[in-house]
Amino acid sequence: MISSFLIPSLLLTFTHPALADTCTSVEALHYINVTCPLSLAYIEEQSQYWSTSCSALLPSCIIFPKSAEEVSTVVKILTNTTERFAVKSGGHNPNNGFSSVQGGPLIVTEHLAQANVNQATGVIDVGPGNRLDGIAAKLQGSGWTFVGGRIGNTGVGGLVLGGGLSYMSAQYGWAASQVLEYEIVFANGTVGHVNNDNYPDLFKALKGGGNNFGIITNYRLQGQRQANVWGGNLVYLRTPEKDKKLLKAVRDFTEYNDDPKAAVIVTAERTNVNVVDSWIIFLFYDGPSPPAGKFDNFTDVNPLLDTTRERTYADLMALSNWVVLKGEVVDISTETIPIPTAEDEAKVMEELHKHWRNITDTTLLEPGIVASIAWQPFPKAIAREARARSPDLIEADDSVHRIIIEMNYAFTLQSSYDRMADTMEATYGGVRKRVLDWQQDGTLPESYNPVFMNYGFFRQDYFGRLKPENRALAKRVQEEVDPDGLFRSRTGGWRP
Repeated sequence: MISSFLIPSLLLTFTHPALADTCTSVEALHYINVTCPLSLAYIEEQSQYWSTSCSALLPSCIIFPKSAEEVSTVVKILTNTTERFAVKSGGHNPNNGFSSVQGGPLIVTEHLAQANVNQATGVIDVGPGNRLDGIAAKLQGSGWTFVGGRIGNTGVGGLVLGGGLSYMSAQYGWAASQVLEYEIVFANGTVGHVNNDNYPDLFKALKGGGNNFGIITNYRLQGQRQANVWGGNLVYLRTPEKDKKLLKAVRDFTEYNDDPKAAVIVTAERTNVNVVDSWIIFLFYDGPSPPAGKFDNFTDVNPLLDTTRERTYADLMALSNWVVLKGEVVDISTETIPIPTAEDEAKVMEELHKHWRNITDTTLLEPGIVASIAWQPFPKAIAREARARSPDLIEADDSVHRIIIEMNYAFTLQSSYDRMADTMEATYGGVRKRVLDWQQDGTLPESYNPVFMNYGFFRQDYFGRLKPENRALAKRVQEEVDPDGLFRSRTGGWRP
């Protein structure tokens, strides 16, 4: 479905400056696919972003390379211009300018959609043009899976470069932990293959370093054995009593679950004037059924709806796409917290949730508002498994169990963008302040709490929340591979 809001903006763009130099230069080659404003392919591609604020940024053209060599050609042309540009995998990052651009070329990787598995070893070559549901469908029946994220419509490129939290992370670490080698187009247009042996610093920096080092055209990943899984959703109508029980359940699951095949996401959601005020729980077990009692703390809270059952992994990925809200501006932010002790659970968890509800109270008259908060366990096992497999910039330790909190606002009006950004800052900022205060008075333990890139808001200081030595490594490597600052100065994103 093509969003009608795009048409007036496209007409305005079309009647103003001519196509940028990169667009005309690439188009003149006649072998790289280029689409221009008002073409159906252009309009359709622009409608694929998760946030309409990104769709409203109109590139001068959209370029669809089919190989690393074609990406190399485009990059070499870019080095002879001064335009801003963007690279898009799935378009799920809602931060304006990160995978979207106004008035410059947009490079879309959707034709780099290979998903080739070595049946004997499980090594998979995956292109950044894949989405998670597409990879799951391609691998269905092979006996192997890609350790990816939880929402099928998510693009591989942004997911893996940001780290990538998976239902299987307690077994295998981050999605990025599975990468054996990157095929990358550097800022000078050369194509390289980076692994832990030939360039260990860059290999580490690419795991949690975002779009600072080049354009990835292939991820060589270690796949994992996969049969049918069990999963689905529990849905509850919200009451204060259910708030208490579900917050305690996610805290306790984070500490006490000793089965790495089990995973949960515990989400609260509100819409205009409390037309919807609910909890939606995502349950997952890497097997046909969970052990008896594994999720009792959640099922005992009497859900209104229960869709959990045995299914293929591909089916589970496809099922998750209901969370993608079309036709809305989207903001996402995050905070990472150490879990409180069982004695302080109510004080911490309920206060943070109360803060979220107080802030979201101020948004309920916003047209189209959907406010949500997702409590996502980050147990010690994830840190251990990630560190055992491969170095990464996140470099979480296993000194404490943590929870990654994801906070979302979706709303209709573009004119509300700046005001809702302030609201989002107040939301995650309030969580951060409370956590720091509790660490100061001993309620929470001292811990390293990085911002998780995949959920980061553009105002958050991603690299400033990493360990200083890892930020320094990322900065040094960036300067080595991109000395003229092609990606640093002409694309959006966080910079070390």
